[in-house]
Amino acid sequence: MPSSRATRGSRSPDGIAIRLRPAALRKGTIAVTPKEVLAQIRQREVTTVDLRFMDFPGVWQHFSIPADSLTEETFEEGIGFDGSSVVGWRAINEADLLVVPQPETVLIDPFTAQPTLTMVCNIQDPITQQDYTRDPRNIARKAVSYMRSTGLADACEIAPELEFFVFDDVRYDQRGHEAFYHVDSVEGSWNRGRVERPNLGYKPGSGGGYFPCPPTDTLADLRSEMAQRMAECGIATSAHYHEVATGGQCEIDLMPQSLVESADQVMLAKYIIRNVARRNGRTATFMPKPLYGDNGSGMHIHLTLWKNDAPLLAGNGYAGLSDLGMFAIGGLLRHAPALCAFGNPTTNSYKRLVPGFEAPTKLSYSRRNRTAIIRIPIHSPSPRSRRIEYRCPDGAANPYLLFSAMLMAALDGIQNKIRPGDPLDKDIYDLQPEELENVPETTKSLEASLQALRADHEFLLRGDVFTPDVIDTWIWYKQAHEVEALRVRPHPHEFTLYYDV
Repeated sequence: MPSSRATRGSRSPDGIAIRLRPAALRKGTIAVTPKEVLAQIRQREVTTVDLRFMDFPGVWQHFSIPADSLTEETFEEGIGFDGSSVVGWRAINEADLLVVPQPETVLIDPFTAQPTLTMVCNIQDPITQQDYTRDPRNIARKAVSYMRSTGLADACEIAPELEFFVFDDVRYDQRGHEAFYHVDSVEGSWNRGRVERPNLGYKPGSGGGYFPCPPTDTLADLRSEMAQRMAECGIATSAHYHEVATGGQCEIDLMPQSLVESADQVMLAKYIIRNVARRNGRTATFMPKPLYGDNGSGMHIHLTLWKNDAPLLAGNGYAGLSDLGMFAIGGLLRHAPALCAFGNPTTNSYKRLVPGFEAPTKLSYSRRNRTAIIRIPIHSPSPRSRRIEYRCPDGAANPYLLFSAMLMAALDGIQNKIRPGDPLDKDIYDLQPEELENVPETTKSLEASLQALRADHEFLLRGDVFTPDVIDTWIWYKQAHEVEALRVRPHPHEFTLYYDV
């Protein structure tokens, strides 16, 4: 990823203009108080207010209300809705919940036919007026509060790298007597021999798609449109480019923001990417491994910690890290198997985490080795650019839960002075078998990650950030609805292996 660390109060070392503070001054943010929201509704002749929130697994949900029904009281009292219809939330006998709009998240939706103002909402219990414990955004807010209560840091910033595929066609189905999927892309190497009248070539092979210029990169204009829409909605990006895989793999990197704001921006960025693709007759997916035999899509997370505007990770140790930075790595490594339950939350995620496709497979850290789960990018000598890149997660993750769990693991490492051991700066493909035996591996399945989370989650419960109910519900939902759902269904490849046994 090109350098994206923005130095506070100035410009980044590589000249990228930083975001403005406070968040209300970001380009695209049109209001910060309820009064200003209502004024903008009148001035812009908005007809619809769209209220958005996150379900438990990590998919944006929404409902819309007439703009003239929004009042200042709405921002205090919220609006009731049926929480039993949201995946992973309440049972039908205790369904009522409140959405409480957050004015600092307001923007005009760039895709709706009618003038529509959107806001991200927090979720509250209508009886207790307390934040709902299964609301992922509430968990992220509590993680930041807990961090500040420890006195170790007063700010955590996150910069995600969003990798995704853009396909021209996708078809899939699962029935009792058949199962299939089919994706297609004009860039796909499998179309080199297709009759296209004319077939103009420029179809990168497997693993050959990194950084080509047009015409090989057929998606450059599409990504530029995505990045422009993001800028209009207040999301600063540092770069976009074609990724390694054939068949339309892309990457757009976001600039660092505070933890909760970064999670908000991930959800908004995914919304923009999907809608721009669809408007152009294409379809975008953040599925980690849609193509067999080529690179999958990850979501590398860059994390920094600050106190009194000073970068806490920077020091004079390995890769320019401080002792605190090394302890943070130690915490992330110790809890990595459990973190995979949030960072790699699908059965498909583990088809990406295999050797040979630039995915992290070893629980190690390095300043350069991209097969390590943690990398310390060295793009600038500035201490303010020092950060930890956590490379395991993918775009299927719920960003509120993932970022919160990462922060809690890093804080545990700092509090308990967990040392990460020696770095792995060698290419793992050059290591001897006896050397590899001493390097632990990432979990190999969603079920294994859920088991790791069940055994190792005490660090997440501190400060009541994650509750036992959240942990238990996450494990139950993923096991029952995904692990077991896949286990009981015949797989097409099983016919290749076993039909004639």
